Amino acid sequence: MHAYRTHTCAQLRATHVGETVRLSGWVHRKRDHGDLVFIDLRDHYGMVQIVTEVDGPVFKVIEALKPESVVTVTGKVIARAQEAINPKMDTGEIEVRADEAEVQSAAAELPLPVAGEQEYPEDVRLRYRFLDLRRDTLHANIVKRTKIISDIRRRMEDIGFTEYSTPILTASSPEGARDFLVPSRIHAGKFYALPQAPQQYKQLLMVAGFDRYFQIAPCFRDEDPRADRLPGEFYQLDLEMSFVTQEDVWNTMEPVIAGVFEAFAEGKHVTPSGSFPRIPYAEAMLKYGSDKPDLRNPVIIQDVTGHFHGSGFGIFASLVEGGSVIRAIPAPGAGAGSRKFFDDMNNWARGEGFAGLGYINIKDGAPGGPIAKNHGEEKTAKLIEALGLGPNDGVFFAAGKPEQAAKLAGLARDRVGEQLDLIDKNRFELAWIVDFPFYEWDEDEKKVDFSHNPFSMPQGGLDALQGQDPLTINAYQYDLVCNGYEIASGSIRNHKPDVMVAAFEKVGLSQADVEEKFGGLYRAFQYGAPPHGGMAAGVDRIVMLLCGAQNLREITLFPMNQRAEDLLMGAPSPAALKQLRELHIRVVEPQKG
Repeated sequence: MHAYRTHTCAQLRATHVGETVRLSGWVHRKRDHGDLVFIDLRDHYGMVQIVTEVDGPVFKVIEALKPESVVTVTGKVIARAQEAINPKMDTGEIEVRADEAEVQSAAAELPLPVAGEQEYPEDVRLRYRFLDLRRDTLHANIVKRTKIISDIRRRMEDIGFTEYSTPILTASSPEGARDFLVPSRIHAGKFYALPQAPQQYKQLLMVAGFDRYFQIAPCFRDEDPRADRLPGEFYQLDLEMSFVTQEDVWNTMEPVIAGVFEAFAEGKHVTPSGSFPRIPYAEAMLKYGSDKPDLRNPVIIQDVTGHFHGSGFGIFASLVEGGSVIRAIPAPGAGAGSRKFFDDMNNWARGEGFAGLGYINIKDGAPGGPIAKNHGEEKTAKLIEALGLGPNDGVFFAAGKPEQAAKLAGLARDRVGEQLDLIDKNRFELAWIVDFPFYEWDEDEKKVDFSHNPFSMPQGGLDALQGQDPLTINAYQYDLVCNGYEIASGSIRNHKPDVMVAAFEKVGLSQADVEEKFGGLYRAFQYGAPPHGGMAAGVDRIVMLLCGAQNLREITLFPMNQRAEDLLMGAPSPAALKQLRELHIRVVEPQKG
């Protein structure tokens, strides 16, 4: 018999009754019933019940075990009595009567419980992550993550993509976040950068003739953490294709993404079943107030600026005269309730830093609220008709400059959907957001800057760059969104050196700057570059959605905390003086106060 196990804790069934088996695992729970002691023995695969009598040969060993101790048990598989069968356990029809027990590793008092999965402070969970990872949900999420990545790889290989690994130590690149810098010991005063994405390398692979590339790529960005983005590092499905239009990229990747979601949705409906909707960026910002809309929410924002020209509601009338816009956010059925909902929404908006939300509440066909009172009966009736509101609906209004109004309207739409329970939580809604602006105005720097990927092809090419207002140029840039999250971003790339230089000149970089900062890519484009494009899908966000988790830490093995600290390993930590000297670095502490 094997020294540690003949079976895993999940394998035993009624067909094994009468066999002598050996199992090893962790003590999940222990229950003392007086004349009998039971333990649930757990390993990576599952759980099985072990039993011993008070006068049994291993009673003293079993009784002394603390939760999470590791033990090897040898005994006979017996059938449970009919009334004792546990249908919630795969092994619930049997138990193992222990004849031998050897403690492999005794556990000390636990800093957090493993059984039961109670809520526990995050700093404790991260400091003792090896215990946290034993908990059922987190353990299952990590296993599911691995299966999802394996499924992605298989699907990509099945449609002709080949995985290539790109360098980790590279040069700094403008991907929209700070680089993690790595000092060079050999080249004093110079630094490598960890890749924010393999963007330039995958484009170089296309220039080198490697048609269909993909990689489950580690990416590194020194940016502030948030619930849908981990500090430090993340993984993405990175891919690139030669001789393609953006429609080719969409048509190629939709079956892959939809297939992964369908394979791991566990009963949730994945929509649409055919090609994903293509929603222009401008339309998304108008209708949903966001470039990553949650399409499970049926609320559609409408522009009602024209209704408030010369309105009796003086605040909105004056705002419109000053160039502001008014956006309406319907609240289906809200008028049938109390006024408290409307007041709460207004207070919420103020708490978010906005001036507030105007509203009309309709009760049994009669509109109420300050806007209805002052806007005028006839104008209010026309507004309600234009919005298609019912006799017990409500509507909120966001006013301000277009960007500000869109932001408030989008946040309000999300909150209305949640508060009124309008969102179907059993669906995954996928869509492409397309036609992103190529440039945006940087208010802090008072200049034009790239809005997304600077290596994208501008729509209209060189003619657009030379003849259009840069803020009116769109890019062949697209995002894939699902349930309010951006899960992928991509573009058709610029592969022409003259267009590349012209694009960067708009943000203040000269041809010499382009050659210095992006010399490898710029040189490559001189020697025959194919039209190419691709995308990168966030593996972590996809896994988070498919696991039903609310935080990326719930699907990641060893994450950092919100302050970008690894509490388990103690990183970041000070470097030894000898190391700093070897790297030609002196630490300058920030000034206090």
